Amino acid sequence: MDSHIKETENKFYRIVEGANVLILYLDSGGNISICNRKIEGVTGKKKENVIGKNWLQVLYNNEAGEIKHQMFKAVMDDSITYKRPNSFEGVITDITKGERLICWNMTPILKESQELEGILLVGEDVTELKEREASLKKIDETLKNIFASVREYALYVANLEGKITYYGMGSEVMFGWQKNEVIFKDVSVLHSQEDAKSMLPFIFDRVKSHGQYETEIELVKKDGQRFPVSLTVSQFIDPDGKLTGYIFMAKDVTEKKKLEYQVFQAEKLAAIGQLAAGMAHEINNPLFVIAGRLEIILGQKRLAKKMKETLEIVNAQTDRIRKLVDRLLKFARKVPPKLESLNVNEIIDGVLPLLSYHKLPAANIEIERDLDKDLPAIKGDLNQLQEVFVNLLINAYQAMPQGGKITIKTANAGDGFARVEISDTGHGINEQHLRNIFMPFFSTKKEGTGLGLSICYNIIKSHNGSIDIESQPNRGTTFSIKLPFA
Repeated sequence: MDSHIKETENKFYRIVEGANVLILYLDSGGNISICNRKIEGVTGKKKENVIGKNWLQVLYNNEAGEIKHQMFKAVMDDSITYKRPNSFEGVITDITKGERLICWNMTPILKESQELEGILLVGEDVTELKEREASLKKIDETLKNIFASVREYALYVANLEGKITYYGMGSEVMFGWQKNEVIFKDVSVLHSQEDAKSMLPFIFDRVKSHGQYETEIELVKKDGQRFPVSLTVSQFIDPDGKLTGYIFMAKDVTEKKKLEYQVFQAEKLAAIGQLAAGMAHEINNPLFVIAGRLEIILGQKRLAKKMKETLEIVNAQTDRIRKLVDRLLKFARKVPPKLESLNVNEIIDGVLPLLSYHKLPAANIEIERDLDKDLPAIKGDLNQLQEVFVNLLINAYQAMPQGGKITIKTANAGDGFARVEISDTGHGINEQHLRNIFMPFFSTKKEGTGLGLSICYNIIKSHNGSIDIESQPNRGTTFSIKLPFA
């Protein structure tokens, strides 16, 4: 048995070594762990001399290397992040100084725990299969188009004076500027004014002295909107080794920041939930005694009129405290939803008549519905979802004391989720309040308890959904809810 295994291993080794393709096995950092003999014929370097070196430095180490490095790094990051194979093409310079077109197939190799173990790269020389010059030009254009369609990454280059000289690989999609609008403009047009004055000069100095600088920063779109990115700035070196500019690689981390904030929010809510449960129980006991004694006193027939009026005010406030304690307990308990197949449009139709039971502003409010009739059933708890929609609609009413319009939309959000949007044309919410809007006890209303939206947040999370908010002062608010299909 052992000899058979040994023979099989030897045969596999001969097959890999004799294969007419480049076979590289990389660690998670892109360094070569294993390679076959084909690399010697392509690069002129011995196998033992390339082991441990970065594969891009070995195969694409020329004047355009840094830009290609960043492009291929983006493809590799995508493959690692989503644990899926990728393929791409690139031109390398072989030992004879000739250009060879290599078609690469990249496959992440995972451990049993689904963690990344390494990356298998198989490169096939396809130069002779295509018309040489015309084919290479066409592939370069295709490569540019592929990278231009990438939404999460942007690659642009500035010269030593800070003027943009290259603007590609998703830059137009990310920033909204067209190439002809920004070429030879100062790179500060993509940064905020404060960063342009302080951060950019600091970054240039760091790159000059250390070769590269990485940071998380906010960049600016054409419309003035800021968004967070992970930014890598590298030296752009000419063939003589002289610094000629700076290469910027920006990755949009908006979704990552949202996820981090949601995790942080969930942890805070869990801690506050435990505190709220303890507080509610401690308040409930003396409150029960106070309410009982008040009931006894108010039942006396000879009670003076003024005294009775005063005690009724105390009783009303006691009742208000009891209701607040009930909401605290409801927030803390987080009752698991009783999931069933539901039609979200029917839930909304059933919720609207319930608004008449609440004290709402008497202003003229128009309600517009745009419901997707072909929406599949969702998975949810009817009572809990009704509570969420009623709460959001009441908030919308209260945001428009002078009247306005509420728009309710349902649609297929893709990826197995339905989307429900509830928008109003009210006074909106300031940006500094948005980050705390789902936190318990935080309220922008004078009479608010700050628990309504926290309970909504917990309910939607318990449904394996998400709830987000967009708002601008004097332009209204939109709550967007995603719920999984049944």
